[in-house]
Amino acid sequence: MFKPTLPILALAGAFTFSHAFAAEPSQAELQAQAKIGQDQATKTALARVPGGKVQSAELEREHGKLVWSFDLAQNGKSGVTEIQVDALTGKVVSQKKESAAQEASEATKEAQEK
Repeated sequence: MFKPTLPILALAGAFTFSHAFAAEPSQAELQAQAKIGQDQATKTALARVPGGKVQSAELEREHGKLVWSFDLAQNGKSGVTEIQVDALTGKVVSQKKESAAQEASEATKEAQEK
């Protein structure tokens, strides 16, 4: 007698595996989901770092949240301050100071993931 259970399980496993490695959403797809634009998020981030200048900005999913992530540099200070602004509410969800070494390590890790 034919047992369809094994082929069904194999198909379900293949779907789950391929879904887990699906491509990351494009910037256009993420921006379509964002309720807060980059200009507004930039103003919010800069308000947290007096005299700061944006070194980099990106819209990304991090820890399950859609966030605008900014690296802000200040003249005369080493490293950057990373500010994350929730792209749905406009509220700051994270602020941390990164040394130059931490920033370089993070950039290397991100490059390896791509």
